[in-house]
Amino acid sequence: MEMSAAQLLERLVSFPTVSTVSNLDLIGFVEKYLEGHGIASQRVPNEDGTKAALYAHVGPQIDGGVVLSGHTDVVPVAGQNWDSDPFKLTTRQGKIYGRGTCDMKGFDALAIWALTQAAKADLKRPLQIALSYDEEIGCTGAPPMIDHMVSMGMPRADTVIVGEPSMMSVVTGHKGGIGYKLHFHGFEVHSSLLHTGVSAIMMGAKLIDWANQVNAENAAKTPAARDAGFVPPYTTLHVGTINGGTAHNITAKDCTFDVTFRVVPSESIGAWRDRFLAKVAALAAEMKAIHPDAGITATQFFELPGLAPETDGSAERLARRLTGANASEVVSYGTEAGHFQAQGYSVVVCGPGNIAQAHQPNEYISAAQFEKGEAFMKDLIESLSR
Repeated sequence: MEMSAAQLLERLVSFPTVSTVSNLDLIGFVEKYLEGHGIASQRVPNEDGTKAALYAHVGPQIDGGVVLSGHTDVVPVAGQNWDSDPFKLTTRQGKIYGRGTCDMKGFDALAIWALTQAAKADLKRPLQIALSYDEEIGCTGAPPMIDHMVSMGMPRADTVIVGEPSMMSVVTGHKGGIGYKLHFHGFEVHSSLLHTGVSAIMMGAKLIDWANQVNAENAAKTPAARDAGFVPPYTTLHVGTINGGTAHNITAKDCTFDVTFRVVPSESIGAWRDRFLAKVAALAAEMKAIHPDAGITATQFFELPGLAPETDGSAERLARRLTGANASEVVSYGTEAGHFQAQGYSVVVCGPGNIAQAHQPNEYISAAQFEKGEAFMKDLIESLSR
């Protein structure tokens, strides 16, 4: 069955592929849809088989093509106030609403549609798609997918276009990142005997206060020249959730939270890791001095390489030619582009939608942006056919 890009988006949004659940139903749909157009695809399952990435190739079996890269997972809708069912596509006043319409099933739908259209064209260079999982929880699904593409001998693309929402602007650089899950182990006593116990929450608050101080110090610095284009032009630390405690009159036995870093190009992720873990170790020693069972467990849950602007990169040249952009940009959010670049690909971020709409209740992509993305795909196919 032939589907338009808009119809494909409707189907993709209907799969509630929040990162905490399986994406296999969506992958199965894409696999079957491509098969119906004579396109073979390859699954790359995760370790326990509950999720999978997928990639596919059309055109001649030669190097030098283009990869359209997207992710299939979305952020949760729990606790958000939506005006319509987030997993049912709804169009109102030129806006297409639904979880993932902007980030980034809009691009996924366009990429799948483009692949089926390219299969009918007389391509001189190939077109490929790569759809990952678990991007929203640290871009952990992309590396094994890329490794599989390389190890299986898939013709090597000249260009990768990661279609995160950029308003179809050409993005050549973004910050790197690293994240840690913290578990503060306290020692419970009645809060009237505070000096004999260890409050996991109050010790955790010391680390959060340190993060705030570091943010303030970084903001006060004069940014390095290569960081000046970022907003903000410095490394940031963030705590998004926190849990802990039993009662108001008991020193907290446990406190858990995540700390994530967005690191500017002039600074090393490794250096920030070392500085952070040194602070954690100092706080843990302070806790153990009160009670030997107290302490801190710090577990890294992701590391995301930044995307470094290339000098005369093939991806930037192609994207600027197709979009008509006369300049490129850098952004502070992270994508899977850095993982592709680490494998030697030329990469840009370029996709429909506004990042300001991502992760929000009533997430949407404007119809105009979706149409702009479709025009981009048509021009890309024409370019690959010359």
